[in-house]
Amino acid sequence: MAPRPELAVGAVAVADDRLLLVRRGHGPAAGEWSVPGGRVEPGETLAEAVVRELAEETGLEGVCGAFLGWVERIGDDHHFVILDFLVTVLDPADPVAGGDAAEVRWVPLAEATELRLVEGLAEFLADHGVLAVIT
Repeated sequence: MAPRPELAVGAVAVADDRLLLVRRGHGPAAGEWSVPGGRVEPGETLAEAVVRELAEETGLEGVCGAFLGWVERIGDDHHFVILDFLVTVLDPADPVAGGDAAEVRWVPLAEATELRLVEGLAEFLADHGVLAVIT
């Protein structure tokens, strides 16, 4: 039986021409880089989930901004509907990996695609104007 869809959020944070990325420690994309994010908890608004996941995975505080776009990730054991939001980090200091993140860092926008990003992330970020067009 196919898994039930689960709602998740992503935090797209850019500061000083750098993108905040986490290397996933668990789950279907373990070892790959993505934006901070995760499941929405019961009773939690989308904005609350974005801010909570940002803090849990990076140790940074932020403010949830505009809705950027959505993606679906479907596999044999998962089906995530992920709503990505722009986030303003209040103090873009050195992040500290926590939660499901194995590693976290600010990556210059021009270098983001050199990392092993989760499938479709580079294209999504380019389509939404966060990264330069990918050729």
